[in-house]
Amino acid sequence: MKKTFVLVVLFILPIVAYLFFASGINNFGKLPVLTKDIPDISEVDANCVLQDKITILGFLGRDLENKKGVAFNLNQKIYKRFYEFNDFQFVMVVPKGSEKKVEALKSELGKLADVVKWNFAYGEEAEIQRLFKGLETDLYLDGDLATPYVFIIDKDRNLRGRTDDEEEGTKFGFNATSVADLNNKMEDDVKIILAEYRLALKKNNAERKNQ
Repeated sequence: MKKTFVLVVLFILPIVAYLFFASGINNFGKLPVLTKDIPDISEVDANCVLQDKITILGFLGRDLENKKGVAFNLNQKIYKRFYEFNDFQFVMVVPKGSEKKVEALKSELGKLADVVKWNFAYGEEAEIQRLFKGLETDLYLDGDLATPYVFIIDKDRNLRGRTDDEEEGTKFGFNATSVADLNNKMEDDVKIILAEYRLALKKNNAERKNQ
């Protein structure tokens, strides 16, 4: 018994402690709310909604050919891992008139994954700018109404992110041109918000059973 105890103390506990701290404190709490009650995407395109959905929101702009890298990174690193969760969706905002470009992009993405939850919202320039400003971030859209950053929006239309990121301080969005940002940060944060809603659902179900 003594030998077993010593082995546990010497080898097992350090590994457990390492895994705990390596995971980061962000994995053990709720994802902070950075902006409350952002405008609903339905104000831009009536065919899309953010309310009651867990959304990855992006702005691909009018030059979709040059945004394929962003789309493919997101498709492979985030979408394929999470799209089967209930109420999870992607919404990419593009200017009106981009329909043919979008269909071509979806066709290419569809060769790698089921694109059923890849949604595109078509809007006028002023509508797209208004929606983006409603996020209240420190980022901006370029001349093509695009940004490489994507955003996590919860079911109550709140922007979620990090308030203590080691590199950015307040982290509003995730750079989809950076595989490291998607792998090391965004994937973890999506897991957190999905776990948050799963726990809330379990709690609600348990409370109903006890009534």
